[in-house]
Amino acid sequence: MSPFPAVDPIPLPAPIWLFKLLHIVTLSLHFVAMQMLVGGLLLAVVLSVFPSVRCRVAARALARRLTVVMTFVINLAVPPLLFAQVLYGRALYTSSVLMGLYWISVIGLLMLTYWLLYRFSARLEGERAGWWIGLSAWLLAGFIARLLSSNMTLMLRPEVWRRMYSASAAGAYLPTGDPTLTPRWLLMLAGGLFMGGVWMLYLSGRSTFTREERSFLAGVGGKVAAVFGLAYLAAGLWAAGVQPAMVRAGLAAGTADHPIYRFAGLAGYGWMALVAVAIVAAGITGMARFAAGWVGWAFGGIVLLIEITFTIYRDGVRDLTLLSKGFDVWNRVVVTNWSVVGLFLALFVGGLAVVGWLISVVARAQKPMEGVAQ
Repeated sequence: MSPFPAVDPIPLPAPIWLFKLLHIVTLSLHFVAMQMLVGGLLLAVVLSVFPSVRCRVAARALARRLTVVMTFVINLAVPPLLFAQVLYGRALYTSSVLMGLYWISVIGLLMLTYWLLYRFSARLEGERAGWWIGLSAWLLAGFIARLLSSNMTLMLRPEVWRRMYSASAAGAYLPTGDPTLTPRWLLMLAGGLFMGGVWMLYLSGRSTFTREERSFLAGVGGKVAAVFGLAYLAAGLWAAGVQPAMVRAGLAAGTADHPIYRFAGLAGYGWMALVAVAIVAAGITGMARFAAGWVGWAFGGIVLLIEITFTIYRDGVRDLTLLSKGFDVWNRVVVTNWSVVGLFLALFVGGLAVVGWLISVVARAQKPMEGVAQ
Protein backbone atom coordinates (compact mmCIF):
# COMPACT_ATOMS: atom_id res chain seq x y z
CA MET A 1 0.00 0.00 0.00
CA SER A 2 1.30 3.44 -0.94
CA PRO A 3 2.06 5.70 2.05
CA PHE A 4 0.87 8.70 0.03
CA PRO A 5 -2.80 9.77 0.17
CA ALA A 6 -4.91 9.20 -2.95
CA VAL A 7 -4.63 11.66 -5.81
CA ASP A 8 -7.20 14.45 -5.80
CA PRO A 9 -9.78 13.55 -8.48
CA ILE A 10 -9.96 17.18 -9.63
CA PRO A 11 -7.51 17.59 -12.56
CA LEU A 12 -4.85 20.27 -12.59
CA PRO A 13 -5.99 23.41 -14.45
CA ALA A 14 -2.59 24.08 -16.05
CA PRO A 15 0.40 22.07 -17.31
CA ILE A 16 2.69 20.65 -14.66
CA TRP A 17 5.71 22.26 -16.29
CA LEU A 18 4.09 25.69 -15.85
CA PHE A 19 3.45 25.10 -12.15
CA LYS A 20 7.04 23.97 -11.72
CA LEU A 21 8.40 26.98 -13.63
CA LEU A 22 6.39 29.41 -11.51
CA HIS A 23 7.45 27.54 -8.37
CA ILE A 24 11.14 27.80 -9.27
CA VAL A 25 10.94 31.51 -10.15
CA THR A 26 9.03 32.57 -7.05
CA LEU A 27 11.03 30.32 -4.71
CA SER A 28 14.29 31.75 -6.08
CA LEU A 29 13.09 35.27 -5.25
CA HIS A 30 12.03 34.11 -1.78
CA PHE A 31 15.48 32.61 -1.17
CA VAL A 32 17.14 35.90 -2.14
CA ALA A 33 15.02 37.85 0.34
CA MET A 34 15.33 35.23 3.08
CA GLN A 35 19.11 35.06 2.86
CA MET A 36 19.35 38.85 2.81
CA LEU A 37 17.37 38.91 6.04
CA VAL A 38 19.32 36.19 7.85
CA GLY A 39 22.75 37.36 6.73
CA GLY A 40 22.10 41.10 6.92
CA LEU A 41 20.65 40.79 10.41
CA LEU A 42 23.64 38.92 11.84
CA LEU A 43 26.08 41.34 10.19
CA ALA A 44 24.14 44.28 11.62
CA VAL A 45 24.31 42.69 15.09
CA VAL A 46 28.06 42.11 14.87
CA LEU A 47 28.81 45.57 13.46
CA SER A 48 26.67 47.27 16.12
CA VAL A 49 28.93 45.90 18.85
CA PHE A 50 32.02 47.77 17.63
CA PRO A 51 32.54 51.40 18.74
CA SER A 52 33.76 52.52 15.31
CA VAL A 53 31.58 55.17 13.71
CA ARG A 54 31.74 53.41 10.34
CA CYS A 55 30.62 50.13 11.94
CA ARG A 56 27.66 51.86 13.56
CA VAL A 57 26.73 53.54 10.27
CA ALA A 58 26.85 50.20 8.43
CA ALA A 59 24.86 48.44 11.16
CA ARG A 60 22.21 51.16 11.13
CA ALA A 61 21.96 51.11 7.33
CA LEU A 62 21.34 47.36 7.33
CA ALA A 63 18.90 47.50 10.25
CA ARG A 64 16.84 50.25 8.60
CA ARG A 65 16.11 47.94 5.69
CA LEU A 66 15.49 44.69 7.53
CA THR A 67 11.79 45.29 8.19
CA VAL A 68 11.24 45.97 4.48
CA VAL A 69 13.20 42.85 3.55
CA MET A 70 11.03 40.89 5.99
CA THR A 71 7.91 41.89 4.06
CA PHE A 72 9.46 40.44 0.90
CA VAL A 73 10.47 37.28 2.76
CA ILE A 74 6.90 36.67 3.89
CA ASN A 75 5.07 37.70 0.73
CA LEU A 76 7.45 35.90 -1.60
CA ALA A 77 7.04 32.73 0.48
CA VAL A 78 3.33 32.45 -0.26
CA PRO A 79 3.37 31.78 -4.05
CA PRO A 80 5.96 28.97 -4.02
CA LEU A 81 4.21 27.36 -1.05
CA LEU A 82 0.91 27.39 -2.95
CA PHE A 83 2.55 25.94 -6.08
CA ALA A 84 4.24 23.28 -3.92
CA GLN A 85 0.86 22.35 -2.42
CA VAL A 86 -0.58 21.87 -5.90
CA LEU A 87 2.30 19.67 -7.04
CA TYR A 88 3.28 17.87 -3.84
CA GLY A 89 0.25 18.25 -1.62
CA ARG A 90 -0.09 14.55 -0.86
CA ALA A 91 3.40 14.61 0.70
CA LEU A 92 3.53 18.18 2.01
CA TYR A 93 0.16 18.13 3.77
CA THR A 94 1.10 14.89 5.51
CA SER A 95 4.46 16.17 6.77
CA SER A 96 2.87 19.44 7.90
CA VAL A 97 0.30 17.58 9.99
CA LEU A 98 2.89 15.24 11.50
CA MET A 99 4.82 18.23 12.91
CA GLY A 100 1.67 20.32 13.23
CA LEU A 101 2.37 22.08 16.54
CA TYR A 102 5.72 23.34 15.28
CA TRP A 103 4.38 24.15 11.82
CA ILE A 104 1.54 26.33 13.10
CA SER A 105 3.93 28.02 15.55
CA VAL A 106 5.78 29.55 12.57
CA ILE A 107 3.10 32.26 12.36
CA GLY A 108 3.68 33.42 15.93
CA LEU A 109 7.45 33.14 15.58
CA LEU A 110 7.37 35.30 12.44
CA MET A 111 5.33 37.97 14.22
CA LEU A 112 7.74 38.01 17.15
CA THR A 113 10.74 38.20 14.83
CA TYR A 114 9.15 41.08 12.94
CA TRP A 115 8.57 43.00 16.18
CA LEU A 116 12.16 42.41 17.30
CA LEU A 117 13.44 43.76 13.98
CA TYR A 118 11.58 47.02 14.58
CA ARG A 119 12.94 47.22 18.14
CA PHE A 120 16.48 46.50 16.95
CA SER A 121 16.33 49.18 14.28
CA ALA A 122 14.84 51.71 16.72
CA ARG A 123 17.61 51.07 19.25
CA LEU A 124 20.31 51.66 16.64
CA GLU A 125 18.57 54.80 15.37
CA GLY A 126 18.57 56.12 18.93
CA GLU A 127 22.32 55.46 19.22
CA ARG A 128 21.65 52.81 21.87
CA ALA A 129 22.97 49.29 22.20
CA GLY A 130 20.58 46.69 20.85
CA TRP A 131 22.71 43.74 19.82
CA TRP A 132 20.85 41.32 22.11
CA ILE A 133 17.55 42.25 20.46
CA GLY A 134 18.98 41.70 16.99
CA LEU A 135 20.60 38.46 18.07
CA SER A 136 17.28 37.24 19.48
CA ALA A 137 15.61 38.03 16.14
CA TRP A 138 18.36 36.16 14.30
CA LEU A 139 18.03 33.09 16.52
CA LEU A 140 14.27 33.06 15.94
CA ALA A 141 14.76 33.43 12.19
CA GLY A 142 17.27 30.56 12.25
CA PHE A 143 14.82 28.40 14.19
CA ILE A 144 12.06 29.16 11.67
CA ALA A 145 14.47 28.15 8.90
CA ARG A 146 15.12 24.91 10.77
CA LEU A 147 11.38 24.18 10.97
CA LEU A 148 10.94 24.87 7.27
CA SER A 149 13.88 22.63 6.40
CA SER A 150 12.45 19.94 8.69
CA ASN A 151 9.09 19.99 6.93
CA MET A 152 10.54 20.04 3.43
CA THR A 153 12.74 17.10 4.39
CA LEU A 154 10.00 15.15 6.20
CA MET A 155 7.78 15.27 3.11
CA LEU A 156 10.43 13.16 1.37
CA ARG A 157 10.44 10.45 4.05
CA PRO A 158 7.14 8.52 3.94
CA GLU A 159 8.87 5.59 5.64
CA VAL A 160 8.85 7.46 8.99
CA TRP A 161 5.34 8.93 8.83
CA ARG A 162 3.55 6.06 10.56
CA ARG A 163 6.11 5.98 13.36
CA MET A 164 5.82 9.73 13.93
CA TYR A 165 2.04 9.59 13.98
CA SER A 166 2.12 6.72 16.47
CA ALA A 167 4.42 8.77 18.71
CA SER A 168 2.17 11.85 18.60
CA ALA A 169 -1.05 12.37 16.68
CA ALA A 170 -0.90 16.01 17.83
CA GLY A 171 2.30 16.70 15.89
CA ALA A 172 4.37 17.35 19.00
CA TYR A 173 7.66 15.93 17.70
CA LEU A 174 10.15 16.99 15.07
CA PRO A 175 11.62 14.45 12.65
CA THR A 176 15.08 13.08 13.39
CA GLY A 177 17.61 10.83 11.73
CA ASP A 178 17.71 12.36 8.26
CA PRO A 179 21.35 12.93 7.15
CA THR A 180 20.32 15.66 4.70
CA LEU A 181 18.51 17.94 7.19
CA THR A 182 21.46 19.62 8.91
CA PRO A 183 23.46 20.32 5.72
CA ARG A 184 20.34 21.75 4.06
CA TRP A 185 19.78 24.06 7.03
CA LEU A 186 23.42 25.12 7.26
CA LEU A 187 23.44 25.71 3.51
CA MET A 188 20.76 28.37 3.97
CA LEU A 189 22.52 30.01 6.93
CA ALA A 190 25.89 30.11 5.16
CA GLY A 191 24.19 31.42 2.06
CA GLY A 192 22.64 34.14 4.20
CA LEU A 193 26.03 35.44 5.34
CA PHE A 194 27.31 35.26 1.77
CA MET A 195 24.24 37.24 0.69
CA GLY A 196 24.74 39.71 3.54
CA GLY A 197 28.23 40.46 2.26
CA VAL A 198 26.92 40.96 -1.27
CA TRP A 199 24.23 43.27 0.14
CA MET A 200 26.94 45.42 1.71
CA LEU A 201 28.69 45.57 -1.67
CA TYR A 202 25.45 46.84 -3.18
CA LEU A 203 25.07 49.47 -0.46
CA SER A 204 28.63 50.64 -1.02
CA GLY A 205 27.59 51.96 -4.43
CA ARG A 206 24.92 54.28 -3.03
CA SER A 207 25.50 58.03 -2.89
CA THR A 208 23.89 58.32 0.56
CA PHE A 209 27.20 57.30 2.15
CA THR A 210 30.41 59.29 2.40
CA ARG A 211 33.44 58.12 0.46
CA GLU A 212 35.01 56.62 3.59
CA GLU A 213 31.80 54.80 4.48
CA ARG A 214 31.44 53.42 0.96
CA SER A 215 35.02 52.16 1.04
CA PHE A 216 34.37 50.51 4.40
CA LEU A 217 31.20 48.80 3.17
CA ALA A 218 32.96 47.52 0.05
CA GLY A 219 35.92 46.23 2.04
CA VAL A 220 33.94 44.44 4.73
CA GLY A 221 31.18 43.26 2.39
CA GLY A 222 33.59 41.82 -0.17
CA LYS A 223 35.59 39.94 2.45
CA VAL A 224 32.48 38.60 4.18
CA ALA A 225 31.02 37.45 0.86
CA ALA A 226 34.28 35.73 -0.11
CA VAL A 227 34.77 33.93 3.22
CA PHE A 228 31.19 32.81 3.66
CA GLY A 229 30.89 32.08 -0.03
CA LEU A 230 33.42 29.32 0.63
CA ALA A 231 31.27 28.10 3.54
CA TYR A 232 28.22 28.27 1.28
CA LEU A 233 29.99 26.22 -1.36
CA ALA A 234 31.19 23.67 1.21
CA ALA A 235 27.69 23.29 2.69
CA GLY A 236 26.26 22.79 -0.80
CA LEU A 237 28.76 20.06 -1.58
CA TRP A 238 27.97 18.42 1.77
CA ALA A 239 24.23 18.53 1.11
CA ALA A 240 24.72 17.04 -2.37
CA GLY A 241 27.07 14.37 -1.11
CA VAL A 242 24.63 12.92 1.45
CA GLN A 243 21.82 12.46 -1.06
CA PRO A 244 20.84 8.83 -1.78
CA ALA A 245 22.75 7.09 -4.56
CA MET A 246 19.59 6.80 -6.70
CA VAL A 247 19.08 10.57 -6.54
CA ARG A 248 22.69 11.31 -7.47
CA ALA A 249 22.44 8.88 -10.38
CA GLY A 250 19.22 10.51 -11.60
CA LEU A 251 20.82 13.95 -11.49
CA ALA A 252 23.84 12.68 -13.41
CA ALA A 253 21.99 10.92 -16.23
CA GLY A 254 18.26 11.44 -15.74
CA THR A 255 15.82 8.53 -15.56
CA ALA A 256 14.22 6.43 -18.28
CA ASP A 257 10.90 8.25 -17.96
CA HIS A 258 12.30 11.67 -17.05
CA PRO A 259 15.65 12.46 -18.73
CA ILE A 260 15.00 16.13 -17.96
CA TYR A 261 16.47 15.65 -14.48
CA ARG A 262 19.92 15.59 -16.04
CA PHE A 263 19.34 19.31 -16.58
CA ALA A 264 18.84 19.70 -12.81
CA GLY A 265 22.20 18.02 -12.28
CA LEU A 266 23.83 20.45 -14.73
CA ALA A 267 22.18 23.31 -12.84
CA GLY A 268 24.03 22.08 -9.75
CA TYR A 269 27.35 22.46 -11.58
CA GLY A 270 26.20 25.88 -12.74
CA TRP A 271 25.52 26.84 -9.13
CA MET A 272 29.02 25.82 -8.09
CA ALA A 273 30.60 27.75 -10.96
CA LEU A 274 28.60 30.90 -10.23
CA VAL A 275 29.39 30.76 -6.51
CA ALA A 276 33.09 30.32 -7.32
CA VAL A 277 33.00 33.35 -9.63
CA ALA A 278 31.21 35.40 -6.96
CA ILE A 279 33.79 34.38 -4.34
CA VAL A 280 36.72 35.50 -6.49
CA ALA A 281 35.01 38.73 -7.54
CA ALA A 282 33.96 39.55 -3.99
CA GLY A 283 37.45 38.87 -2.66
CA ILE A 284 39.03 41.18 -5.24
CA THR A 285 36.44 43.89 -4.61
CA GLY A 286 36.86 43.60 -0.86
CA MET A 287 40.65 43.81 -0.96
CA ALA A 288 40.54 46.81 -3.31
CA ARG A 289 37.62 48.38 -1.40
CA PHE A 290 36.17 49.26 -4.78
CA ALA A 291 32.78 50.94 -4.41
CA ALA A 292 30.62 51.61 -7.47
CA GLY A 293 26.94 51.37 -8.27
CA TRP A 294 27.41 49.02 -11.22
CA VAL A 295 29.36 46.60 -9.04
CA GLY A 296 26.38 46.15 -6.72
CA TRP A 297 24.02 45.55 -9.63
CA ALA A 298 26.46 43.09 -11.22
CA PHE A 299 26.63 41.09 -7.98
CA GLY A 300 22.84 41.27 -7.77
CA GLY A 301 22.56 39.61 -11.17
CA ILE A 302 25.04 36.89 -10.22
CA VAL A 303 23.17 36.25 -6.96
CA LEU A 304 19.87 35.86 -8.79
CA LEU A 305 21.42 33.31 -11.18
CA ILE A 306 22.92 31.49 -8.19
CA GLU A 307 19.52 31.16 -6.55
CA ILE A 308 17.80 30.06 -9.77
CA THR A 309 20.35 27.32 -10.49
CA PHE A 310 20.23 26.23 -6.84
CA THR A 311 16.43 26.04 -6.89
CA ILE A 312 16.43 24.00 -10.11
CA TYR A 313 18.88 21.54 -8.56
CA ARG A 314 16.85 21.41 -5.34
CA ASP A 315 13.70 20.73 -7.36
CA GLY A 316 15.41 17.81 -9.07
CA VAL A 317 16.54 16.37 -5.74
CA ARG A 318 13.00 16.53 -4.37
CA ASP A 319 11.38 14.98 -7.46
CA LEU A 320 13.90 12.14 -7.70
CA THR A 321 13.70 11.38 -3.97
CA LEU A 322 9.91 11.16 -4.15
CA LEU A 323 10.09 9.16 -7.37
CA SER A 324 12.26 6.55 -5.65
CA LYS A 325 9.46 6.14 -3.10
CA GLY A 326 6.56 5.87 -5.52
CA PHE A 327 5.51 9.50 -5.99
CA ASP A 328 5.75 10.74 -9.59
CA VAL A 329 4.95 14.45 -9.69
CA TRP A 330 4.35 14.25 -13.46
CA ASN A 331 1.70 11.54 -13.12
CA ARG A 332 -1.35 13.80 -12.85
CA VAL A 333 -4.43 14.41 -14.95
CA VAL A 334 -4.25 17.86 -16.55
CA VAL A 335 -7.17 19.71 -18.14
CA THR A 336 -5.80 23.12 -19.07
CA ASN A 337 -8.08 26.14 -19.00
CA TRP A 338 -5.97 28.41 -21.20
CA SER A 339 -8.14 31.49 -20.73
CA VAL A 340 -7.65 31.33 -16.96
CA VAL A 341 -3.97 30.53 -17.37
CA GLY A 342 -3.52 33.48 -19.72
CA LEU A 343 -5.29 35.85 -17.32
CA PHE A 344 -3.18 34.58 -14.41
CA LEU A 345 0.08 35.03 -16.33
CA ALA A 346 -0.92 38.54 -17.41
CA LEU A 347 -1.69 39.51 -13.82
CA PHE A 348 1.50 37.82 -12.59
CA VAL A 349 3.72 39.68 -15.04
CA GLY A 350 1.81 42.91 -14.40
CA GLY A 351 2.28 42.49 -10.66
CA LEU A 352 6.02 41.99 -11.09
CA ALA A 353 6.17 45.08 -13.28
CA VAL A 354 4.35 47.15 -10.65
CA VAL A 355 6.71 45.90 -7.92
CA GLY A 356 9.69 46.77 -10.11
CA TRP A 357 8.28 50.23 -10.75
CA LEU A 358 7.71 50.81 -7.03
CA ILE A 359 11.27 49.75 -6.29
CA SER A 360 12.56 52.14 -8.97
CA VAL A 361 10.54 55.00 -7.44
CA VAL A 362 12.05 54.30 -4.03
CA ALA A 363 15.52 54.07 -5.56
CA ARG A 364 15.14 57.46 -7.27
CA ALA A 365 13.71 59.24 -4.24
CA GLN A 366 15.88 61.78 -2.44
CA LYS A 367 17.31 60.26 0.72
CA PRO A 368 19.23 61.65 3.68
CA MET A 369 22.80 60.59 4.33
CA GLU A 370 23.01 57.19 5.98
CA GLY A 371 25.42 58.32 8.67
CA VAL A 372 22.77 60.51 10.29
CA ALA A 373 20.57 58.86 12.91
CA GLN A 374 16.88 59.42 12.15
